[in-house]
Amino acid sequence: MSVIRKTFGMAGAVALAVALAAPAAAQLELRIMAPAGPGGGWDQTARAMQAAMVASGAAKSVQVFNVPGAGGTVGLAQLINAKGDGNQLMVNGLVMVGAIITNKAPVTLDKVTPIARLTGEYLAIVVPASSPIKDAKALAAAVKENPGKVTWAGGSAGGVDHIAAALFARAAGADAAKINYIAFSGGGEALAALLGAKVTAGISGYGEFEGQIKAGKLRLVGVTSPNRLAGVDAPTLKEQGLDLVIANWRSVMAGPDLPADKKAALLAAVEKMAKSPAWAELLKQKGWDDAYLSGDAFAAFLKEEQARVADILKSVGLAK
Repeated sequence: MSVIRKTFGMAGAVALAVALAAPAAAQLELRIMAPAGPGGGWDQTARAMQAAMVASGAAKSVQVFNVPGAGGTVGLAQLINAKGDGNQLMVNGLVMVGAIITNKAPVTLDKVTPIARLTGEYLAIVVPASSPIKDAKALAAAVKENPGKVTWAGGSAGGVDHIAAALFARAAGADAAKINYIAFSGGGEALAALLGAKVTAGISGYGEFEGQIKAGKLRLVGVTSPNRLAGVDAPTLKEQGLDLVIANWRSVMAGPDLPADKKAALLAAVEKMAKSPAWAELLKQKGWDDAYLSGDAFAAFLKEEQARVADILKSVGLAK
């Protein structure tokens, strides 16, 4: 390995190790855990991976199983016990980063092996069609003037919608600790509150609001992407002077203490899947953005996200 490092450098050595691991990856008999119940985002991601890995030849066989509970941390604890297991993966994402903090979980992502970030879904901020708020600048002005008067509808407390609302307040120059966020257990309840003009604004993935936006019942005031979303007629928050980019990303992890050859085989398998036509077609069908980032680059991104989420959850009183 020392000769490889001298010749190619560390990046080249990693790339070569993954390339050499490709034949082994094709023989993998994988088990992918969705640390939530059937039907949700993590479950859908795991089953999409199952289909794409088999179709692309990235793995010999793939089984998906569910371990729900506590924002995914029950499943995370189980993965941590799978030390050295090169045949098991777990889907997770930004929601788990927040759940670990808000639930004061005894397990953390520092105990597992980051493999790759796979998908991202940028968020949409909407207001009722009858609202006097026409764009994100006007919403930011209202938040800055009186953050408690602006009511936000979104998903679970401490989840990605809540984090985005707090980041919006901070970007608007308001105290994030004073935001008035209403957590709804289901998207239908949040949508009903918006359609009934019971709340000022709502945050979720664009797909949750698309039908009502196109029907003229909700007004899309901005998206949290760095660039405009294809097919979506709305400016980004950055275009409107708000320094806020956030995506509900999903990723895949392996257990701790993986031997180098097993880690390389998993990296190769996931990379082959992520670059396959089968995966590209599934992304299109699901409306997911390709956010592929693997290995050490993903591990560095994960540390940055953990720090950012911890900071914002402290500011809204959900973490110490």
